[in-house]
Amino acid sequence: MSIMMPAADQAVLDRRGEIVAALRAIVPGEGVVDSAAEMLAYESDGLTAYRQPPMVVVLPDTTEQVAKVLKYCHAQGIKVVPRGSGTSLSGGALPLADGVLLGLGKFKRIREIDFDNRVVVTEPGVTNLAISQAVAHAGFYYAPDPSSQIACSIGGNVAENSGGVHCLKYGMTTNNVLGCEIVLMNGEILRIGGKSAENAGYDLMGIITGSEGLLGVVTEITVRILRKPETARALMVGFAEVEAAGECVARIIGAGIIPGGMEMMDKPAIHAAEAFVHAGYPLDVEALLIIELDGPSVEVDELITRVESIAKGCGSVTLQISNSEAERNLFWAGRKAAFPAVGRISPDYLCMDGTIPRGALPKALARIRDLSEKYGLGVANVFHAGDGNLHPLILYDANKPGEIEKAEAFGADILRCCVELGGVLTGEHGVGIEKRDLMGEMFTEIDLNQQQRLKCAFDAKGLLNPGKVFPTLHRCAELGRVHVHAGKLAFPDIPRF
Repeated sequence: MSIMMPAADQAVLDRRGEIVAALRAIVPGEGVVDSAAEMLAYESDGLTAYRQPPMVVVLPDTTEQVAKVLKYCHAQGIKVVPRGSGTSLSGGALPLADGVLLGLGKFKRIREIDFDNRVVVTEPGVTNLAISQAVAHAGFYYAPDPSSQIACSIGGNVAENSGGVHCLKYGMTTNNVLGCEIVLMNGEILRIGGKSAENAGYDLMGIITGSEGLLGVVTEITVRILRKPETARALMVGFAEVEAAGECVARIIGAGIIPGGMEMMDKPAIHAAEAFVHAGYPLDVEALLIIELDGPSVEVDELITRVESIAKGCGSVTLQISNSEAERNLFWAGRKAAFPAVGRISPDYLCMDGTIPRGALPKALARIRDLSEKYGLGVANVFHAGDGNLHPLILYDANKPGEIEKAEAFGADILRCCVELGGVLTGEHGVGIEKRDLMGEMFTEIDLNQQQRLKCAFDAKGLLNPGKVFPTLHRCAELGRVHVHAGKLAFPDIPRF
């Protein structure tokens, strides 16, 4: 492992037998996994370049058990790493050698479907796609749809604020979650938000969504469901130049058209996806846009005409419009399978996740090409073009000495480029450990300290998912320290508590 993590507490490791026994008393039966062989399944998440077996794995299946586990660990000073389905691509669920890995895979029940209020109340282990499947019979669906939706859990979506191909029009997870039940590190159970779209007080849901398991453990989620659009059709548009495809994206948005989804792939990604899915993608183009338009049939027909005209004005060389639901789904099948498809052409790859202003797309792609030549590593680009969320897939071979280090340096330079162009380090995969040491590229020390103070309000001992997000760990007492200079307190007239 080339990334630094918090040093293991030997005093905790010396008490492992005692800790395992105490956890078994809280979660009996098969709820505690402590053998080395069985814990191998938990040693990494989707960012498999980094691996670390946990001290012990606990698999509760009730909120009360979660609360008791956290309360015990809090009292004993034991670190805890929450984990959903393990599909995170930023190392957010990487275990700690002296920590408890708290798996929520048994929380897989949908507790309530309320069509009158257009919400579903679900446990965090339910997969993203299962929510849509549970309400499909009534013509509803859950809008956020990450490419891993068949496997990723809704709890993990909340932790990482996941998006998907339809986030351009319908928003990220944060725009579709109304409430949750969360257990704090001291075992306290809180209910935040609910079925109403508006709640009094601070926007705590906005804090919890995207908090990457640093503030608490979510055990129930209330999500918004939407009526399926009357019509949805997709256009598949090929371009001889990547820059022309980027210009097309900008012109569509500039015309006031907000597609249901607008995705882009470059030539390496197109070829990989077509060989894997056989979606009918053109192989002689440099870039491919998939643009979905939805709504009433009359509106969709009009929007298709307008988008077709914009695409031709940008120099499109191929253009195909779906004429059936099966054809629309086939267009998307290749994009949804792009990540595993690229896995067939390279032994390993790093999936990056940065966001840029849409207008900077040509510059970003040109920089990625230059970096590819600099590092001597291939790259396939797949991204949410509509909101500027890039997913460059850096191709490397972990069996070749030095290649993982080159891939990491390549990825870091891509993320620095995103920030330089006015973007941010992450769009939907989170910071985790992957982007942790780059946070200083985007935030000042003052910014980071303020963010850590928020964590301290939820987890004063810093026991929940330490080593993630923040490049430098501070104890909460250090952040709250009062400085005295020459025996005098600064601003003595300010009340102090």
